[in-house]
Amino acid sequence: MLQWLYYAFGGIILIAANGFFLYRICSPFVRLRKGRAGSALLFLTMGGSSGMVIWIGDPNLLYTTPVYFVLFMLSTRGDWVGRLSMCSIFFCIEMSVCALLDSYVRFAGLIQGYDLYDILVRVFRPVIFGGLYLLLRRRLPAEPLSLPRRLWKVVLGLAAMPLCAMLAVVLLNFPQYDSMSMGTIALSQGIVVLPFVLITSVVLLAAILILADHERLERSNQLAGLREVYYHGLRQQETQVRRLRHDMRSHLAVLGGLLESGKADAALAYLSELGSSPALSGGKHMCENETANAVLTAKVDDMERAGIEHDVAVSLPEELPISDTDLAALLGNALDNAVEGTAGAETRRINVRCKLDKGLFMLRVENTMGGEANPDLSTTKADKSSHGFGIPGMRDIAERYRGTLEATARSGRFELLVCIPMGA
Repeated sequence: MLQWLYYAFGGIILIAANGFFLYRICSPFVRLRKGRAGSALLFLTMGGSSGMVIWIGDPNLLYTTPVYFVLFMLSTRGDWVGRLSMCSIFFCIEMSVCALLDSYVRFAGLIQGYDLYDILVRVFRPVIFGGLYLLLRRRLPAEPLSLPRRLWKVVLGLAAMPLCAMLAVVLLNFPQYDSMSMGTIALSQGIVVLPFVLITSVVLLAAILILADHERLERSNQLAGLREVYYHGLRQQETQVRRLRHDMRSHLAVLGGLLESGKADAALAYLSELGSSPALSGGKHMCENETANAVLTAKVDDMERAGIEHDVAVSLPEELPISDTDLAALLGNALDNAVEGTAGAETRRINVRCKLDKGLFMLRVENTMGGEANPDLSTTKADKSSHGFGIPGMRDIAERYRGTLEATARSGRFELLVCIPMGA
């Protein structure tokens, strides 16, 4: 009895170790449900499934698959395409390791008895998962990464290939014990396919990290471009002011001459022309935050060129706990969607309110609509893949900072509201 208790306790420790290593690898790639429930459920899902015995030609994988996918999706939140992609990848990693150990360790020639075999396959699991964690540890992101849905769809398509290959080699050979020849063929297939599934899944994780880095770089380049345009405008305004200051004596002399000659109407016309100078109109200074100024200035210029009425009121401090790229993505995509939404409207108008008040960042964008919004609030453009970050991406940013995003369309108007707590 005491020996059985030691054996059971040791098995629980090893399963917990599996769950720990897999959880540490997986958590940077997904966004967990709020509170501790999401973390606990993901840990139990990965730890519990790692204790399953997966033999080639055995139906255990068939029972494990739906339970694993349901629990993984319940423990995470965000874009379902991204979550399903990561679920497929980690399921392949975990089950391919289990199937390799359970199916081939007993043929190593060193196993004497079932007990030793069972101990070895259970010990090897955390060794492999721990080695994988050490391999990827330095590359794991500090916070959950996010990709546009178009890239998640590509990842999901790639992840489906090793998943289908593993399911086929394990389940389609059931039952392998009908004949010795069938069992030999099944094991020969598995020794080729299962390492391929494991390696492919790990490579997919590395590819996702590269794609995430590329997306961050692209967004940084976009922000740098907006800043360049903004500072170019400031330099132009500064040049105009210097030129006006240099010519001021001449302007005053002309006005004085007109007034001395009794040409008051001409003097007023000259003053009116002088007052319309761009140097006196002032620049578009929206708020103290430089990133917000760069994005809003560019987008307001776009609205003016498109003939869209706009009312923009922004009050943001110089420093915000939101990264510059995330702030630019929120403001830029919200205004891009608003400009797109006004197409075809009888009156094209956009109202923007953004402020930091009592520790809460609030962004509210309201625009008229020229047609009906899609039920899922997705873009109406034909080329959806090139349509920026979109509402799902903005919602991911808001949730990453423990905020919310609400989007409603009614009575010919569309409203986007983002609220993010800025407290510690």
